[in-house]
Amino acid sequence: MGRERDRDRASRLVPGVYFVTPDGADEALVLAAMRGGAAMIQLRDKRATDAELTARARRLLPALRAAGLPLIINDRLEVALAAGADGLHIGQGDGDPAEALAALAPGQMLGLSVEALAHLSAMPAGVDHIGAGPVRSTATKPDHAPPIGFDGLAEITRAAPVPTVAIGGLKEADVVAARMAGCAGIAVVSAISEDHDPEGATRALVRAWRQG
Repeated sequence: MGRERDRDRASRLVPGVYFVTPDGADEALVLAAMRGGAAMIQLRDKRATDAELTARARRLLPALRAAGLPLIINDRLEVALAAGADGLHIGQGDGDPAEALAALAPGQMLGLSVEALAHLSAMPAGVDHIGAGPVRSTATKPDHAPPIGFDGLAEITRAAPVPTVAIGGLKEADVVAARMAGCAGIAVVSAISEDHDPEGATRALVRAWRQG
């Protein structure tokens, strides 16, 4: 399984802009981010039931797969398995990552949130990438850990044995700093979801990433 994960990470974790959905996001918003050039979609909805989130993921998968975009489920292992998603992302308080790795099918990715350098020492082999942050304070997740800033982000990125995706209150103007910190990607919620033109906002972020 480890070799399978290594091949999967090399071929599917495309550097770039990752869209994390807000609660209640409709499929049109996800498809707008897809058209704008997002490199990965993370489906997150704290209010939806497992059945609702599974159904949403199944409806999105054909279009996302046709575009070559991985669909990652946030927190919910059962949804990732039932929907046949491309992977799962869990936080520090969302269960044992080793158990999640054992439950996921070969080829399904696992992302792990890392809020401090010390979290890396407890990370099991097989995690495909980490989400480091929050870089800044963000209203998207009111109970987030203390912000790590770009210096903390760079420290985690240098020490991480897998690719790092920056997250937490990030905007287009932060792309260069995230790349300078060594990140493989930048994950955003409100920078896309709260824009009047989410497709255009995604395209601007992607352009900034490519030019950075």
